[in-house]
Amino acid sequence: MLESVGSLADSPWIYVIVALSVLFDVFLPVLPSGFLVVTAATAAAAGTAGAATGQLPSSTPELLALTLCAATASVLGDLVAYRLAWRGGERLDRAIARSRRLTTAQERLGGALARSSGGLLVIIARFAPAGRSIVSFAAGTAHRRVREFLPWSALAGVAWAAYSVALGYFGAQWLGASWLSTGVSVLALIGAGAVAAYVMRRPVPQEA
Repeated sequence: MLESVGSLADSPWIYVIVALSVLFDVFLPVLPSGFLVVTAATAAAAGTAGAATGQLPSSTPELLALTLCAATASVLGDLVAYRLAWRGGERLDRAIARSRRLTTAQERLGGALARSSGGLLVIIARFAPAGRSIVSFAAGTAHRRVREFLPWSALAGVAWAAYSVALGYFGAQWLGASWLSTGVSVLALIGAGAVAAYVMRRPVPQEA
């Protein structure tokens, strides 16, 4: 599969596939968008002529394009979910009220997005399984202003994309472009998600 992704990474189609996967996993969190980004970055690193010499890799532009593609798709997906939740009406409100995770996210967001430090929740949630979906829908149903949500969504998308691409690239540089490096990189991505999920589950400190 790595060889197949490697050949695909040489064509513009890799960006289309990555963009669609990242865009739609806000609605279908089961989509392996993170795995795809890591694998594509690993495949791109496999073709670098300077991998063994320590020179600047020839795939740097492709890696930057992959990062930009994943980050942009992440933000667009967040905005679509946010707008749908904003206009969702009573039916969506009732559905969210039945979801403990969405209700908790709404309570945690509250006025957090209006504070300079509160938006960090959006960044943390981007790494947690389904966290991006929960926060985007919660921000929309809570009718948070777009200028409060969008900058943090953009930072979250860039941070997640850069981290995922870096995992694939450096994993290939250190361990070689193989299933071992891909597996280690994916485990690191899962580990970051587990930490993010733990942070999101922590109770909100009560203000005096």
